[in-house]
Amino acid sequence: MRRMTKPTDLGLAVLKQIRDAVTQTNVRLDQTREELSQRLDQLSRRQTETEIRLATELTAVVGAVHSLRDVIVSDRDLRKTVENHEQRLSAIERRTG
Repeated sequence: MRRMTKPTDLGLAVLKQIRDAVTQTNVRLDQTREELSQRLDQLSRRQTETEIRLATELTAVVGAVHSLRDVIVSDRDLRKTVENHEQRLSAIERRTG
């Protein structure tokens, strides 16, 4: 004769299977969390490196803009001087004929 499984034995077996499945799920979740944590750390480092590079380049651009401004101001001053000299030469030429 076949032995009948008691309902409590069957319920206990189902609960053990559920427990084992939950344990496996928790292990996979822990692995996934660790992988994500590593990826976030890498992303954070890359972002910091990028920010440093951008700040360095921005500083170089600011320096170039200031240099260009200085050249433009100097050129404008030089144009004023040249214009003044041309006016004075024209006045001298008119007087001397």
